[in-house]
Amino acid sequence: MKDNRLDPAPKKAGKPIWPKVPAGFVRSVLAGHSALGLAFAALIYLVCFSGSVAVFAREFQRWEQPNATPIAAVTPAALQTAMEQAIARSSTTVEHVRILPPTPDLPRLTVSTDADSVERSYAADAAGRLGDEGEAVWTEFMVLLHTALHLPRAWGGFVVGLAGVALLSSLISGVLAHPRVFKDAFHLRWGGAKRLQEADLHNRAGVWALPFHVIVSLTGALLGLSTLIVGILALAMFQGDTSKAYALFVPVIPDDPRPAVAPPDLAAAVEAAQRLAPDARPTFISIEHPAEQGQTVVVNVAKPNRVMAGSNLYFDGRGRLLDISRTAEPNLGQKILASLGPLHFGWFGGIVVKIAYGLLGLALTAVTASGVAIWLARRRDKGRPAPRWERIWIGAVWSQPLAFAASALIVLALSSTAASTPLLVWGLVTGTPLGLSVWVEPARLSRILRLVSAVALGLVVLTHLVRHGAHYEDSAAWAMNGALIAIAALLAWTVLRPAIRRTSQAATAEQTRAT
Repeated sequence: MKDNRLDPAPKKAGKPIWPKVPAGFVRSVLAGHSALGLAFAALIYLVCFSGSVAVFAREFQRWEQPNATPIAAVTPAALQTAMEQAIARSSTTVEHVRILPPTPDLPRLTVSTDADSVERSYAADAAGRLGDEGEAVWTEFMVLLHTALHLPRAWGGFVVGLAGVALLSSLISGVLAHPRVFKDAFHLRWGGAKRLQEADLHNRAGVWALPFHVIVSLTGALLGLSTLIVGILALAMFQGDTSKAYALFVPVIPDDPRPAVAPPDLAAAVEAAQRLAPDARPTFISIEHPAEQGQTVVVNVAKPNRVMAGSNLYFDGRGRLLDISRTAEPNLGQKILASLGPLHFGWFGGIVVKIAYGLLGLALTAVTASGVAIWLARRRDKGRPAPRWERIWIGAVWSQPLAFAASALIVLALSSTAASTPLLVWGLVTGTPLGLSVWVEPARLSRILRLVSAVALGLVVLTHLVRHGAHYEDSAAWAMNGALIAIAALLAWTVLRPAIRRTSQAATAEQTRAT
């Protein structure tokens, strides 16, 4: 006879960590998630892809200008010399001068002027002596594509901000639409149906890096919609006076348009900034209206490897501190505003953080691309295929690596300094695969674009070596060329590996039949 006393007591079912979500709610949120993602898919994808590249904007600037000798630091006197020489080179009245002192990720002294809406940029040596005029054309194209889509600044930033809002909403609705998304965080269905495999990768990439995705989309939305936010703040608090709203973040300095007797004493301002913030270093200097008596010097000082971009110290033309009550200690609003850029681009922790941001940004790009692919596959499984949209989406996704590589290749090959050159090439190369997608089936189009992108990246490196004679003053050029070759090899591997595998399997099968 069985002794029930020896049997262990039945275990009670534990209370689930997550509350049970009604199926109707899940279906509704999933429908909204799909609709939102589809409506903004191409825009979000472009912003995410270009943002992943823009993380390395300073490294690409060094790559474009490899013959500039790296500089670890400069003296206030050298900054004064650089400013005066830049002003002297302008044939018209200079309205603004921007100076970037050397930093670990950009070890060079860069000076730019704005006169009659014409911007010129120069590299200077450690003594502040300006070299020839030169700009990182492709780097500027790439950054502006991410931040404003090459539209007018206000409108472009607004559109990019909307993309950030749409992305953030998609992330939230994606989590709500999948009640088991955290429970199944490490569940991957390999080797089965392709749609299920892609869905698992889509969900896992979205969950594993969810904090990063939220931070990047939120900061991107705030940066892009800052003008709108200030406008709403002005309406709510200052009867629409935006100048008062901006005064909450930036001190208002009265204008004095009378001609200046002497150029600003930049050296005195920088020395004063160093005394006020001895544990920080100047990262950005702006000279406003240097030809007027209302000339102002703004020195941004920041501590190394900090998320917050730093504090702005305002000086008059003689180097005397202005509005010390505002500049001595930034308020909460200023701290939040100053942290948005570094948090969004990963410019706060050196190259390791940048690499992490680049990889996580590519993961977010893949999440966007796979989301549309999953929706199209689901339609196909339900008997409502959309082959034309499948081809168009493949063309849109894989056109971007090729378009970025082709634009850089043409700029290098032609030694072009025209800002329109990379934009025209990018537009042409982006549109060509979309046209080809009408006739070429998706899988083949994907293979062609990946392989051509790999070849184009290889040509970019070769052209770079030929143009500069492989005599680089800045070692970052070698590192960037190595990274581009690695990316080209990876793209080629994704195309050639399946072909090699099929050939090997065919040879094995033939050998088996022969024996």
